[in-house]
Amino acid sequence: MTNNEIISGFDDEKDDNLKIKLQNVDDTEGCLVLCLIGYIDTYNSNYFQKRVQKAIDNGFIRLVFHCGGLNYVSSTGIGSFTTFLKAVKPRGGDVVLLEIQSRVYEVFQLLGLSRFFNIKDNLEDSLNFFRSGSAGESTSLFPKVFTCPLCSKKLRALKQGRFRCSECKTILAIDNAGQVFLG
Repeated sequence: MTNNEIISGFDDEKDDNLKIKLQNVDDTEGCLVLCLIGYIDTYNSNYFQKRVQKAIDNGFIRLVFHCGGLNYVSSTGIGSFTTFLKAVKPRGGDVVLLEIQSRVYEVFQLLGLSRFFNIKDNLEDSLNFFRSGSAGESTSLFPKVFTCPLCSKKLRALKQGRFRCSECKTILAIDNAGQVFLG
C-alpha cells in the first residue's frame, strides 16, 4: 500500500533528506507507523511537521515513529515531535518512538524531553502500548528488557531505580512507567 493510498496527497511534497514511509495498523484504531529515514533539521522540519499534521488531520492519533533509519534530529526536529504529542494527547492519542538511535536519543535527553515520550525497542511493544490503552495500565511492566541507549546492550531491570549498564558502565535510570533515562 502506498503512502497516498493510506493518506490522500501525503506524497505530494517530497524532501531528499527525509523519507517517510507509512504503514497502516489495521487492528488498532487511529494507529499509524511512520518509518523515518534520513535526518530532521531546521531546514526540513517544516516539511516533516506538515506531513505528520496531515496524518493527524486524517484521524491518526496513535503515532509510532520508527526511528531506526533516522540518523540526526536537531532541536528544531525534536520540537516537531513535541508538537505532535501536544496535538494527539487531547484527542486520546499518544506518540511512541521506536528503535531510536543513541545519538538521536541523546538530543532528547539533553533537552530534558525523553521522559515525555514512550520509547520502545520493537514494533510489537509499540503496538501493544496502544492496544492495552496506555502505559500506566500495564500490569506486567517489570521485569523489563530494554536496550542501553548508548551501547545497545540488551539489559533487564527487575524494578524501577538507578543502575549501571554491564557493557559500557553508563549510569541509567528507569522510572515506574518503564522509561529509561541517562543518569
